[in-house]
Amino acid sequence: MERKSKIEAWLEAARPRTLPASISPVLLGNALAYYEGIFDIIPAILCLFVALFAQIASNFANDYFDFKKGADTEDRLGPDRAVAQGWISPKAMLIGTFITLGLACILGVLLIRFADWRLLGVGVAIAVCVLAYSAGPFPLAYKGLGDVCVLLFYGVIPVCFTYYVQTLHFSLLSFLLSISLGLLSVNILVVNNYRDYEQDKVACKKTTIVLFGRRFGRVFYVVNECIAFLLIFPLLLEAPWWILFLFGILFTFCFYTTRELFLLEGKALNQTLGHTARNVFFFALILSSLFVYIGSQIS
Repeated sequence: MERKSKIEAWLEAARPRTLPASISPVLLGNALAYYEGIFDIIPAILCLFVALFAQIASNFANDYFDFKKGADTEDRLGPDRAVAQGWISPKAMLIGTFITLGLACILGVLLIRFADWRLLGVGVAIAVCVLAYSAGPFPLAYKGLGDVCVLLFYGVIPVCFTYYVQTLHFSLLSFLLSISLGLLSVNILVVNNYRDYEQDKVACKKTTIVLFGRRFGRVFYVVNECIAFLLIFPLLLEAPWWILFLFGILFTFCFYTTRELFLLEGKALNQTLGHTARNVFFFALILSSLFVYIGSQIS
């Protein structure tokens, strides 16, 4: 068994490669607010750290509860988990979960100063989902609801409420962008569950791939990509050439990542998982650059 220092173990447990999924919606929500001529750096930073701490807490909780439920075994195909590998004790991981979740909540309360008390309900929903995703009498990830959670908490909620904190209102554009980004983020989970199909069946983890099959997973992945790009297509009609060029690169990335999903198996899909996360971040970064560019031109 590979040995790691405590610092290395906690960094591994935080799953830094997945963190762009939480940065992307905050980046996009702030860029959209800037496009409308409203931007404050302090709530922007607070939103970013709320998202980061909430995702790290979710990763810690998933590490702990999947171990407890027997979903992480020696034949695991994904990256090693800290508790299953013995790098971090279950008790320490549970404490780490509540510490990071607590930090997310504290920073979330600070955001109320820039908006209103309705943010408290959002914070409660995030905290509950972090724990309910893998724990409790109805763990969402084990009941085929993981994809819905990702769409909401890595798409709709962070984009729309980051935008709301800046502007104090919602918009149809922010909602459509949140759906678009959320669907691409769902594909990160699709790859993860596609890879772990056999192990999840044994552990009675009823992901959408376990419920509907691996062929469904491939189709689901492609459909999510198509809808995501169709939703933002009108924005590209009058976009500058360099945005179109960057999207051309992204389309190429997406094509080859999708091809990997269709061709690869087992541990080889870990690279597809990383490439899918890269595509999500690149998508958000290009759109954010477009909104910042237009906003700068207007001002």
